[in-house]
Amino acid sequence: MSVTEQPPPHPGHRGDGPADGGAAADAAIEQLRDRISADSLTTRRDYLRIVATVSGGLAIGGVGVAAGILHRHGDNEGLPDPKKVADLLPPGQSVAFRFPGEDDRALAVRLGDGSLVGYSAVCTHLACGVLWREDRGPDGELYCPCHEGVFDARTGEVTAGPPPRPLPRIYLTEQADGSVWAVATARSGEQVKDALCRQFGDSHPQESARLGCPGAARAGTTERRPT
Repeated sequence: MSVTEQPPPHPGHRGDGPADGGAAADAAIEQLRDRISADSLTTRRDYLRIVATVSGGLAIGGVGVAAGILHRHGDNEGLPDPKKVADLLPPGQSVAFRFPGEDDRALAVRLGDGSLVGYSAVCTHLACGVLWREDRGPDGELYCPCHEGVFDARTGEVTAGPPPRPLPRIYLTEQADGSVWAVATARSGEQVKDALCRQFGDSHPQESARLGCPGAARAGTTERRPT
């Protein structure tokens, strides 16, 4: 017979006595409460330890990025090697790629009006991945799902959430055959002229002179001087 099927005691039966039975039941209930409390405390401690570990790691990463300790997209001083992003990128499409290095996640987007834009796909908040959501407005939006960060798809500027800076830019060109190439980068908030002048440097004096980069006029004049 199972425990749940035990019959009620005979009216005349006293068993071990009501006082003894009551005391045993109270002791059992108290032990159960102690066990539940101990388990709950352990669970809370484990949870807090996990949260502290994860939060600490994220905080260290965020401080490292903010302080420049960790690599930032666009930090390269020289002009990177051009890289083909796609054979063709129709309007309303995006493609993920790596540029300028294999560890640098990037995103190219063809907006609905045909404009071609490229950005780092690493959120400036805590370095989570950024994706493009086409259905959010006429240009869509660049979105970081980790902490609800949102960037303008046309400019890379922050429009919502905790990111402190715009997304670094990736400069793209389109060839006659429709292929899309990544050719240069910019740091977060850096103007295109400053970015290109920094990367052209002395290795591309004609382009530097054409842009009017500081210190490039003499090099450009020297190159055009007849031999």
